[in-house]
Amino acid sequence: MAKTILRRTAGAMLMGAMLLLAPAMPAMAQSTQVTVNGTPITDFQVAQRQRLFALEGNSGGAKGALEQLIDEAIQIAEAKRIGVTVSNAQIDEAMLQIARNMKISQDRLVATLQQGGVGMETLRDRLRAAIAWNAVTEQVIMPQVQISELQLDQEAANKVQEYQTFDYILKEVIFVGSGSSGRSGQANSYRSKFSGCDTAVDLSLGFTDAAVIDVGRRHATQLPEAVAKELAGLNVGGITKPRVVETGVSMLAICEKTQAEDLTFIKSDLRAEQGNDALGGQVKDYLAELRSRAKIIYN
Repeated sequence: MAKTILRRTAGAMLMGAMLLLAPAMPAMAQSTQVTVNGTPITDFQVAQRQRLFALEGNSGGAKGALEQLIDEAIQIAEAKRIGVTVSNAQIDEAMLQIARNMKISQDRLVATLQQGGVGMETLRDRLRAAIAWNAVTEQVIMPQVQISELQLDQEAANKVQEYQTFDYILKEVIFVGSGSSGRSGQANSYRSKFSGCDTAVDLSLGFTDAAVIDVGRRHATQLPEAVAKELAGLNVGGITKPRVVETGVSMLAICEKTQAEDLTFIKSDLRAEQGNDALGGQVKDYLAELRSRAKIIYN
């Protein structure tokens, strides 16, 4: 599970990087500002990155643009070292995803870049570096991330609340359809007559558009906080107050209730948080180590 969470995290980091786009585009005479392990970074590339910064509202300036380009040259080199290649199809898909996230068409994305003086190859090169670095993160860095299960157990135990220490078998009674006020009236009438799960279906037959659904076993930590708190105050045979949901008006009835502390779901949230923090820190350290070993020559 931890690996899945970290993979999602790496994907989220990639999409964040994708929105900071830009390297090279051949044009007029260019001069080299920096060479990174033999790879030149030109004044044109830096100017393109600055223009992209302007479109993003990034105030990094020429120095920030140059530093990002140096990092990208190092990231591309490391990806190449471990055998990572990035296809044009991957870049095309990434461009499409950016346009979707911005809720604009790809043509509009291209036009926006052009209006800002940013060439399309600048975007494509930037995406190539981001995708390559994401692959490095998955293959090299993620397997190194370690999360202490004992620490997770201790933190989860400290976070669990009294109302979260119950295990239930539940039925949902739902009055289907729009018109929440009318449905709520029927739901309250049903609730006043409710005498337990065994007669829940028979009771529903006397109401219009009422359905009884077997929810099955749920631990309190799987339920919304407000629902878990209300259920904690009810006994077996109790039923919650009506709540408006997307499909109508819903109530939950308790068929069984036992004391059972389950930290699984709390631990899952904690694992995601710790995994994100640990992954982010190790990615930063890994890049810093690569940069310390790189041959960077400023002209």
